[in-house]
Amino acid sequence: MSNLDYMIEMTNVNKWYGDFHVLKDINLRVKKGERIVICGPSGSGKSTTIRCMNRLEAFQEGEMYVAGLELTEDVKRIREIRTHVGMVFQHFNLFPHLSILENLILAPTWVSKTPRKQAIETAMHYLERVKIAEQAHKYPNQLSGGQQQRVAIARCLCINPDIMLFDEPTSALDPEMIGEVLDVMTELADDGITMVCVTHEMGFAKKVADRVIFMDAGQIVEENTPTEFFDNPQSDRLKQFLEQILDH
Repeated sequence: MSNLDYMIEMTNVNKWYGDFHVLKDINLRVKKGERIVICGPSGSGKSTTIRCMNRLEAFQEGEMYVAGLELTEDVKRIREIRTHVGMVFQHFNLFPHLSILENLILAPTWVSKTPRKQAIETAMHYLERVKIAEQAHKYPNQLSGGQQQRVAIARCLCINPDIMLFDEPTSALDPEMIGEVLDVMTELADDGITMVCVTHEMGFAKKVADRVIFMDAGQIVEENTPTEFFDNPQSDRLKQFLEQILDH
């Protein structure tokens, strides 16, 4: 049974790719309005964990509830859960042949059957929100990487999600564009949306997260408040990781 205080509950979740055990007994509870940052070395299972939350990846063992609904193999249930979850990827996944505005209204008009006029109003509201409304009639390839990622965030907001998932949203960006995307994410966090973010941006984690989770080799090794996480790491593995990442 789901506890409605939690937007995401993972209990003893295990996943394999063939013989490779990629997630090992993941237990994670995310409260409504909580902001979680997941970090760790490449191949630690961070992105797989977040992709399981909206069934972009299937898991083989364990239980998961998202927005109070059990995540099963039932296609109807998966669709229902996805109406509650917005996801921003490393690569922006915008349709190159559609304008920015058309990219934003596609899902609301086709999937949710929102009237076009209403969908456009909502889209323009969120494009203003991410400070890019003047680009509405351009095409993705006319925008910088940072602008495209802000469009991708606005597109997620158009479905009015309860949960936002971010899978390394700044790792494909040039350094000078990272700040503009993190600023938008920080504003969203201040709005109280439930947020799970896989990122190496430790400044963002310190500023925004309620809890920082460190994964290694398919397991959650350590989790804590940002202050304790960075100032008082408990495991040798986290100490080593922080030394490497904070030196750069």
